[in-house]
Amino acid sequence: MARRELGPASLEVARAVAAMLPAGPVVVGCSGGADSLALALGATWAAARNGSDVTCVVVDHGLQDGSDDVALRVVATLRRAGLSAESRRVQVAEGAPGGMESAARDARLETLASDGHPVLLGHTLDDQAESVLLGLLRGSGTRSLSGMAPVRGPFVRPLLGLRRSTTVQACREWGVEPWQDPHNDDPRFRRVRARNHLEGLAAGLGSDVAPALARSATLARMDADLLDELAVEAAEGWDTSDGLLVADVAPLPAALRLRALRNWVLSHGVAHPGMVHLLAVDALVTSWRGQGPVHLPRGLVERRGDRLRITAR
Repeated sequence: MARRELGPASLEVARAVAAMLPAGPVVVGCSGGADSLALALGATWAAARNGSDVTCVVVDHGLQDGSDDVALRVVATLRRAGLSAESRRVQVAEGAPGGMESAARDARLETLASDGHPVLLGHTLDDQAESVLLGLLRGSGTRSLSGMAPVRGPFVRPLLGLRRSTTVQACREWGVEPWQDPHNDDPRFRRVRARNHLEGLAAGLGSDVAPALARSATLARMDADLLDELAVEAAEGWDTSDGLLVADVAPLPAALRLRALRNWVLSHGVAHPGMVHLLAVDALVTSWRGQGPVHLPRGLVERRGDRLRITAR
């Protein structure tokens, strides 16, 4: 596709993808919705200019009747548009701690990254705003409020600066019909409820709140990245072979101390602790009164004399 063949929205998508498209083999995760379909078409446009080899992967979670037929139809749509595409079936773990949404996401990302290539994901500014709102509702810190990073590990999100309406219009300009996932309108899912609340906020306040939330995510990510780096630097040289010495961690500012404690807990194979757990562990350092052990997901931490000791389960 030459530049003059693209409409305003499709050109905006294509340029955004071109700015972040890695060279060599690249996987594009495509559900068939407007966002990922526009991403796939934009990646193909950009690949012709930088030599990337793009393969679209449609993940079938098996969570809806006829999901295999839907995946095959999306693959057919992509191939008619001249893209290389395949479908992959995944098994979503039942009863996962984060619920079905989290389990489906983990299964999807795992299979998309299984080839060892960079993976393009179609999240937009609207998705980012929803992530920030969900982080606010969880009452988490700056890392949670930072939303989705443009690049993290193998995953690349070129469309985080674009609106969902742009991808919808881009699909019209490219002459492709996106698939409408019924789960996107199902209020059982937290992200759907967050989307509806954002629309209600915009209507009630008389202004679009999504761009402001997305800007807040960028600023929060800058702060979180710096604090994470400082916490790692502060812990350099600590000998934790016989537990964590309270005198090492106690002098740190709270923002670094909590991060250092979290890193120490995670290094012992304990599942991701929540803020309630970390504050309880922090109390063993800052307000020790002989209290008993702190029970964590898959482990516990207790204070013995001048050290914290952890037992993983």
